[in-house]
Amino acid sequence: MLTLSKKAQAMPASPIRKLVPFADAAKKRGIKVYHLNIGQPDIESPKEALDAVKNNNLKVVAYAKSGGNDSLREGLARYYKGIGIDEEAADINITNGGSEALQIALSVTCDPDDEVIVFEPFYTNYNSFALQNDVKLVPITTHIEDGFALPPMSEVEKHITPKTKGVVICNPGNPTGCLYTKEALLELGEIAKKYGLFIYADEVYREFCYTDAPHFSCMHIPGLEQNVILLDSVSKRYSLCGARIGYLVSRNKEVMAAVMRYAQARLCSPSYGQIAAEGALDAPKSYFKAVRDEYIHRRDVLIDGLQKMKGVIAPRPMGAFYAAAQLPVDDAETFAKWLLEEFNYNGETVMVAPMAGFYATKGLGKNQIRLAYVLKEEDLRHALVCLEKALEAYPGRTE
Repeated sequence: MLTLSKKAQAMPASPIRKLVPFADAAKKRGIKVYHLNIGQPDIESPKEALDAVKNNNLKVVAYAKSGGNDSLREGLARYYKGIGIDEEAADINITNGGSEALQIALSVTCDPDDEVIVFEPFYTNYNSFALQNDVKLVPITTHIEDGFALPPMSEVEKHITPKTKGVVICNPGNPTGCLYTKEALLELGEIAKKYGLFIYADEVYREFCYTDAPHFSCMHIPGLEQNVILLDSVSKRYSLCGARIGYLVSRNKEVMAAVMRYAQARLCSPSYGQIAAEGALDAPKSYFKAVRDEYIHRRDVLIDGLQKMKGVIAPRPMGAFYAAAQLPVDDAETFAKWLLEEFNYNGETVMVAPMAGFYATKGLGKNQIRLAYVLKEEDLRHALVCLEKALEAYPGRTE
């Protein structure tokens, strides 16, 4: 009898992407859909990245080195030194996006049934990566009422067992846009030291912090040189999502040797993606300033609009380009489908990401959505009008 593996059967569908067929059907009916469901920026990639690909002189698109092109790793080492993270090229392994960086990090540090603490809501694919590695995610809930701030470290200690291998931290956060404080991260570092835990630090949104203080990396925590595994990517920083280039960074030589063995098993990361990534390192500071200013403006347009809607709770995010909102609806997934199947306002509707799939604890996030403010102001304002009209008309409204 032909059967699928238990892992394949248990693999969750992406709450970000699983409603795509409904959006496609709406478009076929002539409905304009504003995509706030996925973190795909409309910001142009840096000219330097595009020109690097256009002007390359490759005659053969050959295998790259398993650890990544030397020139890219050296460029990244200079980038990190520029933000106070003292890394060498040997501390960096190029991966197929930040996703593979976390997949490999879990593979080389965890055995089956080991536990990894995660703060929920969290990037939904963490569930998939854990399942692929037979790792148990142990969720600690953060709350929309306090902007999804980290809980007291005494709460973290309650969840540590002999099977705990580490903590995944995403800062700034996806899906909440929460930016954790330096003080909270230093306290988390003390927990990692005390119990001998890895910190898997997902910092792909580092450039998108909306405070005057610079981003505080887990790599800046003193005394954690062997504990921190940094997960990074060019996808969001340079609007190069399709390049599929990320990096895993660690000063732990044993970890990096194991990472290289895994990298060799999957051969290499894409050559043209690495060329684009290396070119992007030459993007001027003015590029980031313009992008950051644009996201701050978009954030304010979105949050100001949401906060004016009756029954909606939407804290102002301080990083990334996502916002979480709690809606007066019976079920956010039902609402999201209804938006695409049954609702339109002047021939337009909105696609959102229901947030139940961003939680590991059953029942949480049922009336919450994630919104990615990756569209220009005009489109965001149209989307807000659609959302407000939809909430007024939705038959499952709870207020």
